[in-house]
Amino acid sequence: MQNERLRSAMSSGGWTHARLAEVTGVDAKSVERWVNLGRTPRRVTAHKAAEALREDVHALWPSLRQPRPTRAVSPELIAVYDHRADLPVSVYVDLFAGAREQIDVLVYAGVFLHEAYPGLNDLLRERAGEGCTVRIAVGDAESENVKQRGKEEKFGHGIESRCRLALMHFRPLLGVPGVELRTHATTLYNSLYRADDQVLVNAHVWGVNAYGAPVWHLRRNGKGGMFDTYADSFTAVWETARTVEG
Repeated sequence: MQNERLRSAMSSGGWTHARLAEVTGVDAKSVERWVNLGRTPRRVTAHKAAEALREDVHALWPSLRQPRPTRAVSPELIAVYDHRADLPVSVYVDLFAGAREQIDVLVYAGVFLHEAYPGLNDLLRERAGEGCTVRIAVGDAESENVKQRGKEEKFGHGIESRCRLALMHFRPLLGVPGVELRTHATTLYNSLYRADDQVLVNAHVWGVNAYGAPVWHLRRNGKGGMFDTYADSFTAVWETARTVEG
C-alpha cells in the first residue's frame, strides 16, 4: 500500500527520493519503499524525515503512534488533506490512470482538473477504451441548488459559469463508448473522484470554496465502510441526473 501522505509531502516540497535519503542517512531505495510500498522506517529515521519535510511524524507513519484503544480510525482512510488545493493534480491523474473497471466523477464544476491537466479527456478516453466504465456528473447551471451554492460561497453567478465551462470541457467525450455524461441538480455535500476501490472525497463547508475545504482519500476495505457510503451516494445522485445529449 502506497504512503500517499508521504508522497504528497515530498511532492509539495520538491523532495526527491535521493535528496530525502541523503538527509536521513539511508539509501534512495529505502525511501522509495517508504513511498511505494508503505514501509515504516525506524523511529529515529522517521523523525529525521518528518523534520526535513516539516510534517507530523505520526501523520506520515501512523503505526509509530502508541495505540489508543479508546479512539478508532477507519482502516479505509489513507490520507486527509487540509485543503483540496494541497493536492497536486498528479494525485487525481495517477488515481484515474490506475483504474481498470470504473471511474466516477461527481462535481458541480471541477474545472481545476482540465485547467491543470489538459490531457484529462485523453486519459478518460484511453481508460474507457481499456474497458473502464466512466461516469461524469456535473452541476446543472440552471438549478436552484447551484445558484444557492454561489450565494453561500460568495461566488455569485461564477459557479453557474463554471458549471457550463465544465460541461464544455467534457463534451468532447460524448459518444465515446464507455463514457456517460450527465448533469445533476442535487445539493452537493461532497465532490467525489473515484477509481475502482479508491475515492477522493472533497467535503463541502458552508461559505467555503471547494479548493479551501478538506479532502480525504479512501480505499475500500470490505462491505459497509466509508467507501461504500460515498459510492452509494454517487449512485443515488446519478439516478436523478439527466443525460447530456450530443
